[in-house]
Amino acid sequence: MFGRAPKKSNNTRYYEILGVPKNASADELKRAYRKAAIKNHPDKGGDPEKFKELAQAYEVLSDPEKREVYDQYGEDAIKEGMGGGGEMHNPFDIFESFFGGASPFGGGSSRGSRRQRRGEDVVHPLKVSLEELYNGTSKKLSLSRNVLCSKCKGTGSKSGSSSKCTGCHGSGMKVSIRQLGPGMIQQMQQICPDCKGSGETVNERDRCGQCKGEKVVQEKKVLEVHVEKGMKHNQKITFAGEADEAPDTVTGDIVFVLQEKEHPKFKRKGDDLFYEHTLTLSEALCGYQFILTHLDSRQLLIKSQPLEIVKPGQYKAINDEGMPIHHRPFMKGNLYIHFSVDFPESGALTLDQCKALENILPPKNSQQLTDMELDECEETILQDVNMEEEMRRKQQQVRQEAYEEEDEAAGGPQVQCAQQ
Repeated sequence: MFGRAPKKSNNTRYYEILGVPKNASADELKRAYRKAAIKNHPDKGGDPEKFKELAQAYEVLSDPEKREVYDQYGEDAIKEGMGGGGEMHNPFDIFESFFGGASPFGGGSSRGSRRQRRGEDVVHPLKVSLEELYNGTSKKLSLSRNVLCSKCKGTGSKSGSSSKCTGCHGSGMKVSIRQLGPGMIQQMQQICPDCKGSGETVNERDRCGQCKGEKVVQEKKVLEVHVEKGMKHNQKITFAGEADEAPDTVTGDIVFVLQEKEHPKFKRKGDDLFYEHTLTLSEALCGYQFILTHLDSRQLLIKSQPLEIVKPGQYKAINDEGMPIHHRPFMKGNLYIHFSVDFPESGALTLDQCKALENILPPKNSQQLTDMELDECEETILQDVNMEEEMRRKQQQVRQEAYEEEDEAAGGPQVQCAQQ
């Protein structure tokens, strides 16, 4: 991460907490931490805050890279490197790992076995049609994943032994810091490339022949994904513990995220369905009848009531013909039909047809004007217009005018005539 180099905050406090000089060796740090941690352990009536401070101090000073950063820049740089909030490892975990997982007070570990880290979840998008979400479906998917090597049981070695990685001192992470310029540093924390984050390495001669020391091998697995009726876009289907395996790690999940494909006729909104249908002008005025093929292939007869007139943009509803409700598939939302009316093109009707329609339809709302009134009016010409394009053009015009006003306010480039 990039940041301004922190001020030289106190870089001796951790040494004072452990009671050692700044040039203390690794062995001296261990002895000091062991003695102070046992004395201040909460199980022995010690101060929990003091115990936490001891663990933090030892965690930093026992790591050569962290200790170097601390000696140069103090606690602020260490807290930045731990994610901005200064979050350290659990002090009990540090204490138990120091004593090999066992409590020095007897009775085994004071907090039980050391917690394992959790592996990452693997997320896959799964495209489904609206028909599949309406009716439910099952899909078989073949996936590759890492599993612990059965031959070496995930140790990576023939003998089952390994050694601490020298590159990261067993932490699995490497911290590097670079001076970019006066008062500026770059600090990065990354997975150790030598041990790939495991904190352990295996001797080349002792490597397992099956996994070549990688501790895991690839396995193909077929998962059957059940998409239930009424499931929705972005809903997740989880297969617990089916992601990549790794040593000393709780296996993550495989998660399928449903992605609803667009349908040419139906649109879904929650548990309701919307269907677009266009009527001719004669159907809108004189009645209509058509067959609607539903998402489960049923044929629904849709027809108007006698003498019913449909207006453009009008909606009609059919109750309980929408999407099945998830976990309650016998209950459904509504199906809404949105009607649009297709009017004839200009010139499609003859004058005789127009006169015949005028005699049938309600009278016009147009004003009856005298010749004198018409002479006093200015005649206009109406133009066809695409409102979407018109609005885009106007927005571009407004932005251009705003830029020009900014240039004028800033003084703008001025041109002077050269004097002869």
